[in-house]
Formats: sequence, C-alpha cells, structure tokens
Amino acid sequence: MFEKILIANRGEIAIRVLRACKDLGIKTVAVYSTADKEAMHVKLADESVCIGPPNSKDSYLNIPSIIAACEISGADAVHPGYGFLSENASFVEKLNAHNIAFIGPDANHIKTMGDKILAKKTAENHGIPVIPGSDGEVRDFEDAKLIAKKIGYPIIIKASAGGGGRGMVVVHEENKLEDSIKKAKSEADKSFDNDTVYIEKYLKNPKHIEIQIVGDNHGNMIHLGERDCSMQRRNQKLLEETPSKVIDAKTRNYIGELTVNALTKIGYTGVGTVEYLYENNKFYFMEMNTRLQVEHPVTEEITNFDLVTEQILVASNKILSKKQSEIKFFGHSIECRINAEDPSSFVPSPGKIINFHTPGGPGIRVDSGCYSGITVPPYYDSMIAKLIVFGDSRDSCLARLERALGEFVVEGIKTTIPFYLDIIKEGKFLDGTYDIHWVESHMKNKN
Repeated sequence: MFEKILIANRGEIAIRVLRACKDLGIKTVAVYSTADKEAMHVKLADESVCIGPPNSKDSYLNIPSIIAACEISGADAVHPGYGFLSENASFVEKLNAHNIAFIGPDANHIKTMGDKILAKKTAENHGIPVIPGSDGEVRDFEDAKLIAKKIGYPIIIKASAGGGGRGMVVVHEENKLEDSIKKAKSEADKSFDNDTVYIEKYLKNPKHIEIQIVGDNHGNMIHLGERDCSMQRRNQKLLEETPSKVIDAKTRNYIGELTVNALTKIGYTGVGTVEYLYENNKFYFMEMNTRLQVEHPVTEEITNFDLVTEQILVASNKILSKKQSEIKFFGHSIECRINAEDPSSFVPSPGKIINFHTPGGPGIRVDSGCYSGITVPPYYDSMIAKLIVFGDSRDSCLARLERALGEFVVEGIKTTIPFYLDIIKEGKFLDGTYDIHWVESHMKNKN
C-alpha cells in the first residue's frame, strides 16, 4: 500500500480523494496555486505545497512543479482526480521515470483512448458498436464532402483530441460544410494544440448513457451499471442520474458485459467510463474517459461501492474487492453540479461566498470545497459543489432533490440552483425522456 499520496487537483475532487486516503490510513499531500492558498483541501491535507501562480498552466498543469512537490514531500504516488493532468500520458511516463506511481491506467491506454479516432477504431475492433462516419482523420473539404454524402446529413465534426464539447460542430447542409470544417479545426487547435478532426453521423435525439468499469492488474473487471448524463448544455453535463429511466435490467447487463469484455481484451486497469449515445434502442460508442468521472458519486450511492478507495487499492496491485455477481443495484440517485454561474445565462459568477449552508437529512450528500468566507477564483472550472441525492425510488429521490435544492444556501455569488429547481418540475425530466438537446430547446422556448 502507498504511504503518502499527492493529490494533483483542487476543489471537491481533491477533498474526495483526501477522505479516501484518510480512511485507508494513507498520508496526503495537497498542491495548490497562490489563488487557492485558503482552499479547503489545503487545510485538510497532512502537508501542502504551493506549485505556482493562479494560471493552470503555471500550477495544476505544471508537471515539473508537481514532480518536485512529490520529491519534496516524499509522496510515492499521485492521484490526478479528474481534469488537469488526469488523462495526460506524458505525465504518467514522467512520474514513472521518477519511481512515482500514478493512480490510474497505464500511459498506453490513456494515449489510445485520448485519441478519439484511435479509440473508436479500438472499440470497433473489440465488438463495440460505433456511429457511422469517417474511418479516420478528415483532411480537407473534399474529403469531408464525400463522407457526408455517404452517411447523410446532419453530421457532426469532432476534434480527435477533444473533450468537454470543444471542437465540435454540427452541420445540416453541404453549403455550411467548408466553413464548419475550418471552425472545428481552428477550435481544436486552440483548445488541444491539435487540429485533427473526424466526422460522424449526427444523431438527432439520443440519450447519453455511460458505463462505469473497474479493472485490476490480475485480469479481473466489473461494471457498475449505467449513468444517464443526457441533461447537458453545449455538450457540458449538468445533471446525472442512475439508473436511467430508459434502460431495463436486460439492456444494462448487455451493454455492461459488452463493455467489460472489450476492455478486458485490451488489458485495461483502474477505473474508467465508456460513453455511449443511445437512440432507437441502439448503443453507439462515443468515447472513453480513463479517469474518475465527476458524476461517480451516483454510482457509489446505488451500489454501495467506494470507487475512489477501489481505485487506490487497484493501483497498489490489490485484487478487486468484489466480483460482478456481488454488485447489487438498489434505489435511485441524482447529482446536480452546482456551478458559480448566472442561472439564466450560465455566465460565470466568481467572487466571495458570504454564506454557505448545505442541505442535510436522509439521502443527501454534498461534495464541495466551499465554506462561508471563501473566494471562488475566476481561473478554474465554475463548479463549486455537487449535490447528490439518493432515494429508494426515482420518485422519492426527486422529492428529496427538490427539498435539498430548497435548503441549499449560497450567498454572495450567483449559482445554478434556481435552474435545477425549474428544470426538475418539467414533464420531460419527470418522465425521464429528456435527451442531450432538451435543455437548450427548453431554454429557447422559455425565452
């Protein structure tokens, strides 16, 4: 087992990892930028090391600074959380070169799944259905025109190195194709320093369904069911729930087993999530995230399975703590991402939190690094908390969710809490039939 883990992240996920480490009796090291010197994860860790100024590239993305912090503190492992360096293969290789363990998959699997074109080919080669589209990179307009004609409009152009909805452009007709290719390549280059793009058929009303898996170094792998992440705005997830209202036990077992079989064949280890688009009772591979997901708590709630602890144990060469037959699903869980944003426009709202009071009672969990008096900096992701609610049924979960949102107090900045109070009363959400385009359609109709 590791003796000391450096947590290369900030905010709620740094605290989530820190708590898992403490439960395991492992010492912790927090790293922080100068903007985060009063952050909760810094206060709770056994040790802390400042790694640079506020800008992410000079601190949380600064690999030499993080390795130096490991050496200064004597940390023998790094947990990356999500975002930042969590899917950076070069970071893993550099840690390994310094005899520091990375709590996650190996660099080769990160490289494979980080390249969306290669990931799609790998998935298809191992029996996972994929969306019709280009076989690889689309180099120019003429190439794109031929592919679009073959699969039919609408199409979507995607960045090969993409994520978070960046470098994606939907095209409904050929006269918009050339400009759209240029736009996608420009955004991909700006966001990922890689302008490679590919094309897929655009599904009109799909659900976003993802499968959580965990594999160890001894050939064992399990899935923990699905999460419905269809509540999105501009391809950014807002709310996640499990189980999905549109997935039954037979379908869950089918896609879970299919995913496990494919990833077992490639020898994947650690936690990971395979994301699918689901339309007309068919699954289509979209991408794989080789890290812990923001929305992992809803899976923990309905399975009573600690994903972060298991992630650490697997990385230390332990055998999976449970077999697939021992995974039981019970109840329903929903997560709302509470962002420091204007609820009507989603414009960021950083600043000082005057009063911060979280809801409580049965079935309520809040993962956050905030407290009254802390300042939310403008340099990072705007999420300040995750509200996770559990109930014996979806109806009881929804009742608790409405109560918890009403109890949640954040004064001094704007948050998306009013947005959720509005959205959870809408018919499409209540019956679970909302798709990935529903939020934008709903907001457009309201305005």
